[in-house]
Amino acid sequence: MGKRGAPASLGALAIAAAAILAMPAHAGAQENHPIGVGFRFSFVRSADEAVVETDRLRFNGAIFRGRLSPRAAVELSLDYHSQTDLVLRTRDIPVQGSLLLYPIRRVISPYLLGGVGWYTRRIDALADGAVIDGTKETRFGSHAGLGGELELGRRVTVHLDYRYTFLGFGDDDETKAAGAVPIPGLIGLQDKAGLSHEGSMWTTGVTFYF
Repeated sequence: MGKRGAPASLGALAIAAAAILAMPAHAGAQENHPIGVGFRFSFVRSADEAVVETDRLRFNGAIFRGRLSPRAAVELSLDYHSQTDLVLRTRDIPVQGSLLLYPIRRVISPYLLGGVGWYTRRIDALADGAVIDGTKETRFGSHAGLGGELELGRRVTVHLDYRYTFLGFGDDDETKAAGAVPIPGLIGLQDKAGLSHEGSMWTTGVTFYF
């Protein structure tokens, strides 16, 4: 009996999932207002425990979101963080472009995301408050994650998501952590693919549509 019940339960879940995905998208704020701008806060953490200076940094930023369809959107974001001591000033300016996919559209809509980013770091040497030397480095990397969006009205949404940054495949670099997206049941497959990341970030913010 147990062996027959399991396939039936899985079949029922598959049918239910297919029915949800086949349902019409929610006619929400973005149907008539597909362009949105807003602000967000990001909390960034490095996967390298030795990199103390980049552990749990808070960034302030701006976002642009454009609806391609009820189930897809693009996002462009620019964040900023600055830290200054007596002799150094460090500024981090990441720019990310992401594709957001919504399996269902409701007042609360989950989404998957993925994209690429350009991460610029400027380090200035200071003497008596004046810049005497400086360096600049820009890195390129991909990211992926998941999140959710809550409609507060016809023109306002709040979002929260979690993303892994600097994804890699088949990379033996010890600065990366294995299992960038540790989904139960797929960890073995990820290990074989050498899936890795160099950090992660929470983002939350408000978007106004017009």
